[in-house]
Amino acid sequence: MQRTNSATSYGSIAKGFHWLTALLILSNLPLGWYATKVAEAVAASPTEPLIAQATFLFSLHKTLGVTIFFVALARILWAMSQPKPGLLNGDRRLEAWAAETAHWLLYGSLVLVPLSGWVHHAATSGFAPIWWPLGQNLPLVPKSEALSDLASTLHYVFVLVLVGTIAAHVGGALKHHLLDGDATLRRMLPGRMDAIPTARQPNPVLPMVAAVAVWLGTLGGATALGWFDTTQTGPTTLAAVESDWQVESGQLQVTVQQMGSAVTGSFEEWTAEIAYSETPDADGKHGDVTVTVSIASLSLGSVTQQAMGADFFNTAEFPTAIFAADLMSGETGPVARGTLTIRDQSVPVEMPFDLTITGDSATAIGTLALDRRNFNIGNGVTDEKSLGFGVDMRFELTATRGN
Repeated sequence: MQRTNSATSYGSIAKGFHWLTALLILSNLPLGWYATKVAEAVAASPTEPLIAQATFLFSLHKTLGVTIFFVALARILWAMSQPKPGLLNGDRRLEAWAAETAHWLLYGSLVLVPLSGWVHHAATSGFAPIWWPLGQNLPLVPKSEALSDLASTLHYVFVLVLVGTIAAHVGGALKHHLLDGDATLRRMLPGRMDAIPTARQPNPVLPMVAAVAVWLGTLGGATALGWFDTTQTGPTTLAAVESDWQVESGQLQVTVQQMGSAVTGSFEEWTAEIAYSETPDADGKHGDVTVTVSIASLSLGSVTQQAMGADFFNTAEFPTAIFAADLMSGETGPVARGTLTIRDQSVPVEMPFDLTITGDSATAIGTLALDRRNFNIGNGVTDEKSLGFGVDMRFELTATRGN
């Protein structure tokens, strides 16, 4: 059988791309749906078997998605280098226009669906890696939960277009075969099948414009339904605090190990009540600090919602964490010595930190290593390969001395 296309038949390479793409898509669509259902079960009741199953399914789904992306690019490049056999019903204007529009939608969706999913994966952190040695990031795609959420919604919208187009494409092929009795379907099967196209063929520009209109219309409908509205009811605003030193800016980060990879998140809402004197008292105490953290303000990549669940932070019952400590002189510098309360557990901790005071302005940076098991976080996940026991906290702040 010929490898290249002719004006009346498809070659073996084009047919191979067609059926390989069909196999990959028809495998990956139900796989993605099933993986999502397992992830919902994990969010409701996380257990190690469920987490392992969800991780495997999503990794397989993402890996197949990346495969589809590159297969689609190769298929498009091959199609651009080949003559395209004409339609056998080009004299039926409406049917021909619909068929060509469906082809544009299929080619575009084969790129847009996996690419949007890939951007979603690259922009977030944590959970279900792609199985390949080239890393998990994409050039020009920053780590951004807003971008990840946008790409996730786009991925869903494009999947809907793809599913609808596949249904129309399959339906059209069956109509040609069963009702019209022509060779439209047969000429894509193995073996050479020549079929003479009609003299009249559709304008190639109009179907492309129609395909773009379908994508824009679907995106417009999704926007009208609020699918792109990422505004959420935020956590309860913590009461402002007045103290000797007032925090002007800063960040509070947490890093966990998931599936062997570091996942870093940050708390957007926290307060610090600080009393500090450069001159310590007789016991070496400079002052004290009380930090209150809104747990629900944590952004932790793709596992943010899971982290809020009952087996983890359980924000419904324990919305805040509190660190209360004395600020002491240590052997190598200042140290905050006190207790950290998360959920219903209060654990003694000691955190060295670097402090620089210039006039009435101060900067402080510190880290703290914790064990999540001490706070009854993730007790249902005992395999450290799935979720590490160690958790690293890091803070950085700038404060000014009050009058």
